[in-house]
Amino acid sequence: MKVARLHGVGDVRITEEDRPAAGHGEALVRVTAVGLCGSDLHWFTEGGIGDAVLQKPLVLGHEMAGTVEGGPYDGRRVAVDPAQPCRACDQCFEGDHNLCPRVRFAGHGGQDGGLQEHLAWPVELLHVVPDAFSDADAAMLEPLGVALHAVDLGRPRPGSTVTVVGCGPIGLCAVQLVRAAGAGLVVAVEPLAHRRDAAAAVGADVVVDAGADDASAQLATATGGKGAQVVIEVAGTDDAVELAVTAARPGGRVVLAGIPDDDRTTFPAAEARRKGLTLKMSRRMKATYPRAIRLVERGLVDVSSIVTHTFPLDQAGEAFRQADQRTGLKVVITPNGR
Repeated sequence: MKVARLHGVGDVRITEEDRPAAGHGEALVRVTAVGLCGSDLHWFTEGGIGDAVLQKPLVLGHEMAGTVEGGPYDGRRVAVDPAQPCRACDQCFEGDHNLCPRVRFAGHGGQDGGLQEHLAWPVELLHVVPDAFSDADAAMLEPLGVALHAVDLGRPRPGSTVTVVGCGPIGLCAVQLVRAAGAGLVVAVEPLAHRRDAAAAVGADVVVDAGADDASAQLATATGGKGAQVVIEVAGTDDAVELAVTAARPGGRVVLAGIPDDDRTTFPAAEARRKGLTLKMSRRMKATYPRAIRLVERGLVDVSSIVTHTFPLDQAGEAFRQADQRTGLKVVITPNGR
């Protein structure tokens, strides 16, 4: 089978390897769609992410969908949960599987991900999707789940004002989620014009150019000078975090879901302290696939419109370069050509 492996910064090679065999409790998945995430781009452009660095050629990709071959789900189309928690630590026993210190995560560290034609994966981490879902829709359930977890941490109330800073795919999902949750006013902040347009298209009431000299003033005007009760930051830059703190009202909650390039985040401490803000760090997601499926199935979140580019596995390197240019939204690779 064909496999795309990252050998170094910007160095993705297509190789032929043996098809994996499903072990105990696993099923073989014929991979049909893999979305490229911002964290995948960290691996591609930096050779690592946070404190994890490339030790050997790695198969990236954790936003995955496919068709099961064999086992109880034989022939069923599934979304693949990329996180394998240990289920034995305190965090796992408390239900915080996303915080498991021994988690094995697809396309991270030493765990190969989805950019291969077939993948052996635990059956319990496969989620059957409705027939109406495209393969890309099913892959998009992972970034939707990340956005859903961040929104859960923010706890927006019906009628509240919510600001989303960063309108890449996860931010666009967050805009739709807070709208579905009953937010009274949704403000989206984004420096790229095509992403601002996308945010408006999926339900943002006000869209602000993060690069404008008067961005902070525009945020104040949008909320009548009061600020937002909840701010979801999904850009991963210090400028975005500063805008998130500025956008929040006194007593508000700021959820930081973006991943910074240099593994450091700074923010204006005096303003955050003066406002008495609650800052929460969001890590991946937990148990969100069933909810994400229902949200898409009921039309409350549109993930199809977020996918703008599709590449075959043979062009994985070009797909990464396209994603890194940020001229579109979500880039999807189809290992089996659909």
